[in-house]
Amino acid sequence: MSSTTDPMMEANEKREAESLGSTHDSNNITLDTTKPEPKVAKPPLGSPNLGQPNGGLAAWLQVAAGFMIFFNTWGLINTFAVFQTYYESGALFTESSSNISWIGSIQCFLLQLTGIVAGPIYDRGHLRLLLLTGSLLVVFGYMMLSLCHEYWQAMLAQAICVGIGSGLLFTPTVSLLPTWFSSHLGLAVGIASSGSSLGGVIYPIVLYRLIGPIGFPWAVRTLAFIALGTFIIPVVVMKQRIKPPKLRAMIDWSAFTDAPYITFALALLIVFIGNSVLIFYISYYPVNNAFTNESLGFYMVAIFNAASVFGRIAPNALSDRIGVFNTFAPMALLLSITVFCMIAVKNTGGMVVEALITGFFSGVIVALPPVCFAMLTKNKAVIGTRIGQGFAIGGLGLLIGGPTAGAILGTTEPLKWTGLWVYGGVTCAVAGFILVAVRIMKAGPTLMIKA
Repeated sequence: MSSTTDPMMEANEKREAESLGSTHDSNNITLDTTKPEPKVAKPPLGSPNLGQPNGGLAAWLQVAAGFMIFFNTWGLINTFAVFQTYYESGALFTESSSNISWIGSIQCFLLQLTGIVAGPIYDRGHLRLLLLTGSLLVVFGYMMLSLCHEYWQAMLAQAICVGIGSGLLFTPTVSLLPTWFSSHLGLAVGIASSGSSLGGVIYPIVLYRLIGPIGFPWAVRTLAFIALGTFIIPVVVMKQRIKPPKLRAMIDWSAFTDAPYITFALALLIVFIGNSVLIFYISYYPVNNAFTNESLGFYMVAIFNAASVFGRIAPNALSDRIGVFNTFAPMALLLSITVFCMIAVKNTGGMVVEALITGFFSGVIVALPPVCFAMLTKNKAVIGTRIGQGFAIGGLGLLIGGPTAGAILGTTEPLKWTGLWVYGGVTCAVAGFILVAVRIMKAGPTLMIKA
């Protein structure tokens, strides 16, 4: 048998192999008909289309930083009842109750009015600039207050300087948190805003306890040093997640044609009038009527603010479940009832109970509005602008509230306390009904809907 391969057989095998390969390739072409998926362009870093982290270390660090901002802005404003009582004593200068309340009113108003400028600056990506400038102005303002001996000097230092500095800090803070949270936004803002309650407990006690031993100037400087130390946390930690791809207008004119937004801003203005009555006079009321001694009168501010901790966290957490307007409207109406109840207070026990209850509901008035504005803002890239505009409108209530309350109270003994509490109660009730209207605008009259 020959070992040589037949050339004819080799040729046949080669043709069969080529035919097989051709068939195999043909089959591959036929089967592989799927087209490659088109590449979807990822949104750039900082785009508002990126989902919020809604938790995690970075997000909760923003809450901790926001806590310190509230501690040194609203916390110091919540201390004004102590300043009001001290100024009323005539130890620093002699002015009427109404004139003195202008200091606190303008401070509160500028905290919110400055948002018209701070909001757009935040939206343009300049968070760090706002934090540094605002912190320096707050500390500088209180340092200057420690040197004051005249009414106009206190107005410049405490009302103007501290008010503007606080506004540069507050609006960016409440604009930042909604970009880090979605379903837990109410809780996050509630925890951050409870910093103002802690500030409203610590600062009044520090001020009152130090005025006697070291005098008013060094007591106020101590407040400034506390603020300086605690401002380090937000300056280091706060991080802006969303930056617009291009410069935006300083004012979002479309907000003024947004009926729920503008109606809510009106409700905020009115409820701030009622709330400012409590902030300014919760300490002076029991002292003037001799329900308490002067010492307990000062501590009434701390009791009021301690109770507001729960009013900032619990209702905000509830709003994540049932809706922010479903929470805010009844809380404003309940605050109205508790303010009316102040008329019946005639002793120390009743005053302490009222301070606790009104403090709880007052906490809601500060903690829920940022969440409401966030819910009314679809485009988070302009959230700073819209929150700033909304709070500027609402801030008019803080400007009006204190002086008008002082005018109602009068300067001749006995002071008209009943008229004051009726004024506060009615404004809170009117705001509550307007909030019901906003809720209906958003979700209709059906009750069992989250809104």
